[in-house]
Amino acid sequence: MAVAKKIKKKSSPKTSKKSPGKRILFFFFKMFLWFFGISLFFVILFKFVPVPFTPLMAIRAFEQNSENKEMVCSHDWVALEHISPNLQKAVISSEDGLFLEHNGFDFKSMQKAFESNQKGKKLKGGSTISQQTAKNVFLWQGRSYLRKGLEAYFTVLIELIWGKERIMEVYLNSIEMGDGVYGAQAAAKHWYKKEAKNLTKYEAAGIAAILPNPRRFKATNSSSYINKRKAKISKYIGYVKLDY
Repeated sequence: MAVAKKIKKKSSPKTSKKSPGKRILFFFFKMFLWFFGISLFFVILFKFVPVPFTPLMAIRAFEQNSENKEMVCSHDWVALEHISPNLQKAVISSEDGLFLEHNGFDFKSMQKAFESNQKGKKLKGGSTISQQTAKNVFLWQGRSYLRKGLEAYFTVLIELIWGKERIMEVYLNSIEMGDGVYGAQAAAKHWYKKEAKNLTKYEAAGIAAILPNPRRFKATNSSSYINKRKAKISKYIGYVKLDY
């Protein structure tokens, strides 16, 4: 007796093909996750570890090399307690009077800068110390909308994760304070032949006064313009209270 065999066909799994639009969205979503994870990692890392170098240092070194100049990069990291309170107060007086009060952005200053630029006057940035720190440590120089957007993103992160005291410490150890000179310790030695912790009010004001263009201006043997800035900053140092 023949036994009838039932042959069951294995159903092949249906392959769901994603549309090109979905594949593109998924790609950008993965890129966003990678970017967020990597950026968060470095922000957390630099809360505890000194910043070894910045993009600006690399750019300046490339510029010096392309111009056949000697590559100079003086950068000595020191803890905030080894940086004179006079310099901390001086940069607040000259760069960001509301540093200890705002959450990373001074919208009134930004609005004033925007209105001034719209009137065709000299370009002003209106950036806070927090924004400058975010730009110097994580980004490149420039005025594109992409860079400004990333600057805002990193500003929020460092305000949330670092706090004011760490932002000030990183800022004073990273910014350009002369041609090939980065950070308070290197600047104090370059301009005044002393340690950053020993800067007087007037010396601190001299360094703060040149920050708009530290490769053009000099903290010592200064022009009349810088001397006026020094006097003004020195005057306001006494009103700043460091309450981190």
